Amino acid sequence: MTATLPPDYRPNEDEPFMNDTMREYFRQKLLHWRAELLRESDETLAHLQEGGAQEADLADRASTETDRALELRTRDRERKLISKIDAAIERVHDGSYGYCEETGEPIGIRRLEARPIATLSIEAQERHERLERTHRED
Repeated sequence: MTATLPPDYRPNEDEPFMNDTMREYFRQKLLHWRAELLRESDETLAHLQEGGAQEADLADRASTETDRALELRTRDRERKLISKIDAAIERVHDGSYGYCEETGEPIGIRRLEARPIATLSIEAQERHERLERTHRED
């Protein structure tokens, strides 16, 4: 299924939505993003493993523990994001990528450029957010 991408290719509204070239563009974008997150995750893990020395000063120790907790939270967020990227890559392969899972309508190139893992159109996303706000206020 992999189409060859011209080096300066950018999807635009004038071409058929989710044609082979556009799908390949987003597939590569997702794969690059995933690789970058994994590289950062490996760096975080290496940094956490080297942090075995105990700080003598209580304030330094507290600061180090806070930094480690923040790194772990970030790593957990990245792990969840990688899972969403994997799901998006799967949608590229099965042909459902780029279409709103609620309405079936195209999500839109600008939204996918900004948020390649988007599964909802802007309208559907806004509906969900309005519903969440309504339920939170109850």
